[in-house]
Amino acid sequence: MRLLLIHTGGTIGMAPGPEGLRPVEGLVEGALAALLPPDAVLETHVFSPLLDSANVGPRHWNDMLSAIRAHPDLPVIITHGTDTMAFTGAALTQAMAGETRRIILCGSMVPLGEGGDAEGNLQLALDAALVPGAGVHLAFAGHLLPAAGLVKHDSHAADSFRAQPQAEAAPPRRRDFDAARRLAILTLSPGMTAELLSAALSVLDGAVLRVFGSGTAMEDPAILGALAEAVAAGKRLRAVSQCEAGGLTPGTYAAGAGLWSTGIENGGLETPEAALIHLWLN
Repeated sequence: MRLLLIHTGGTIGMAPGPEGLRPVEGLVEGALAALLPPDAVLETHVFSPLLDSANVGPRHWNDMLSAIRAHPDLPVIITHGTDTMAFTGAALTQAMAGETRRIILCGSMVPLGEGGDAEGNLQLALDAALVPGAGVHLAFAGHLLPAAGLVKHDSHAADSFRAQPQAEAAPPRRRDFDAARRLAILTLSPGMTAELLSAALSVLDGAVLRVFGSGTAMEDPAILGALAEAVAAGKRLRAVSQCEAGGLTPGTYAAGAGLWSTGIENGGLETPEAALIHLWLN
């Protein structure tokens, strides 16, 4: 049996240093190797330098995808920091839609060797990776969660992730990420000015817009005009709800009519992270 470990960095592979937690080379690889059955062979792809997940972005997703595709028949464990785990979960799920691979993401809130959750999460990831099947999942706090719609809902608790249901990902137009594309997540808020929104959209190729509830926005002609102008200029705008669950239902409230008249796309049940990845790949 062979298994691929992609170690990107994150808390799971850190240890205390003079200025706080820092990555330690070999820590994750050694811990996973010690858990393997005697006949197992561990292949590794280790990022250099190891990353705090706050620094993970499109080119790193491409690196992960290249390593996965270079080992076509192996189950994969990816160790990763928790802060951008939801983005990476959505990125891999959508980029590999239709590809029958088993990919298990894993991280922790406390490093290996510190009496926290790391060892249990890594064992769960290994057990999950060795089970037949396909898809991208997160092994965390005793749960195996589908990675398409992850939400980190707590910044400190061991059980810090939830998974929101997502529509089944269709094969995307692209299978990798163009790091030159300028995309972002923007949030409507009371008092936001059209000038602020226009300024942000002027330097972007597209954006996810977090709107209110089931799909409403302020009935401000200037705000709606800024959105319509961006869409007319060819910028992809995709709406998602500011609520963690439930998604969007256009037409429920009259206060949403102006929003939908701008030509903005309906992200439906998508999390902001999933919607952003959709813009990158489609």
